[in-house]
Amino acid sequence: MAKELIRTEFKKKRRALTREEIRLFSEKISGHFLDYLEAHKEIQHIHLFLPIDRFHEVDTFPLYYTLKRKGYRIYTSVVNKQEDNLDTLDITLVDAFESDPWGIPVPVNAKKVAADQIQLVLIPLLAYDQRGFRLGYGKGYYDKYLASLKNNAVKIGLSFFAPLDKIPEESHDIPMDFCINPEGLQAF
Repeated sequence: MAKELIRTEFKKKRRALTREEIRLFSEKISGHFLDYLEAHKEIQHIHLFLPIDRFHEVDTFPLYYTLKRKGYRIYTSVVNKQEDNLDTLDITLVDAFESDPWGIPVPVNAKKVAADQIQLVLIPLLAYDQRGFRLGYGKGYYDKYLASLKNNAVKIGLSFFAPLDKIPEESHDIPMDFCINPEGLQAF
């Protein structure tokens, strides 16, 4: 199936989810992720995406507050349109978020930092396949970001749905190490 058809199908599937389903699925996904962290205590620097509500993404805000309470160093990214990439922000001490004109959560008073300490990246996606390839919104920001990381950060996608058999990949696509859906963690 072509990427655009997959995008259309999974956007439709997400829009069909109720707010309660999103909350429950997000809680299950967060629980599986926290179980993963419990088994990997060496991981202390975590990059997470902030959910875009109108896109019905996995809600990572409760996870953010849990990680903060547990003492993890937490990062996120924002689009740098001038350089056509993502800038890394340290949000460990951030207490407030605002929505930009497109409804994207932006941390208030976050510091731009180098990404060299990040040990694990939580990745947004629309769909993924049995090999760990993901399909996002088509801008390529996360593939560029993952390629720019200096260390071998663990790459974990978060999805409401089970994997497809295969998504067409391109040479610049970077596969994930794991994906978590409400049923659990899948390794690739």
